[in-house]
Amino acid sequence: MKDIEIARIYIREGDHAGGLDVMKQIFALLQDQHKIQGVTVFRGVAGFGVHGEIHAADLLRMTARLPLVIEFFDTPEAVAAALAALRGLVPPEHIVKWPALCL
Repeated sequence: MKDIEIARIYIREGDHAGGLDVMKQIFALLQDQHKIQGVTVFRGVAGFGVHGEIHAADLLRMTARLPLVIEFFDTPEAVAAALAALRGLVPPEHIVKWPALCL
């Protein structure tokens, strides 16, 4: 058995930082720079944040900025290094992590 950590990053579809797509930046960071073991993106059908603004799928509004959850796992050290690299790209209150056990 091996100790791992799981991290989730909550963003919205189409979020940009420095003129670039945040999801693509996160993917590049996790895959290319930190060689994270596994990454999955979940696309929400609806959600709201601290300001209460609801983002929902709507056939009449194809421009909805739906919630995205980027989940990844690796050793605690690798997760900590990746999360440190995300500073400034994603607000800290949009990231959660917890320990897990790889069987």
